[in-house]
Amino acid sequence: MIKLVDRIDLNEAYQALQHPEAGGISIFVGSVRNHAHGKGVHRLDFEGYEPMALKEMEAIAERAQDRWPIKQLVMVHALGQMAIGDPVVVVGTATAHRDAAFESCKFLIDELKKTVPIWKKEYFDDQTVWVNAHP
Repeated sequence: MIKLVDRIDLNEAYQALQHPEAGGISIFVGSVRNHAHGKGVHRLDFEGYEPMALKEMEAIAERAQDRWPIKQLVMVHALGQMAIGDPVVVVGTATAHRDAAFESCKFLIDELKKTVPIWKKEYFDDQTVWVNAHP
């Protein structure tokens, strides 16, 4: 399951990782925190170039599947306005053993953050700032 959404359903992501041969499921959830750079954060906005973002997410998934024996894979990112505590990204893998699940899950989030064209705007008391200015 690879997609961009308005709101992330963590139960749906977990269900998508179910596989009878998977003894290890690793999930990473990134959520909105209430601070950054020593300042209070009120909310975040996420924008992305959707066709390119999905294409890049598919490419990352293919690289992970070439490297690890992944039975199921999830990469979901939210776009739009997010409040403190909201999940904004979930990645996960299901593999036969835990080491492959941990390693491949870390690979997914690290590569997503590096290469997928999704931008984050942080709202502080005194200003707003765009971050993650990649592709």
